Amino acid sequence: MDTIWIVVLIVVAIVVVAALLLAGRRRKDAKLQERREVADERRDEARVTARRAEQARLEAEEHAERARREAQAAEALAREADEVDPDVDVDDDAARGTRQRDDVR
Repeated sequence: MDTIWIVVLIVVAIVVVAALLLAGRRRKDAKLQERREVADERRDEARVTARRAEQARLEAEEHAERARREAQAAEALAREADEVDPDVDVDDDAARGTRQRDDVR
């Protein structure tokens, strides 16, 4: 009878060790899966942030282009005003690159 108990104890020990190993592996797999999900969420957030950044860059370029057009329009209006203003010598302005009034007020 002693031999049977020894065999039973050895079998039980093997089953317990196998169960512990299996539980450890499942825990490890669960942690790995959790980390994969966290990584996927962060990648999704990174993609969304990159899309927002690209949209902001495009809007900034559009805004800068609009500002350049406005500056050109303002400069054209200023030149037109100089051509109409009898106190500004337009011919000298072209040579000097500046506007100057004939009389100082």
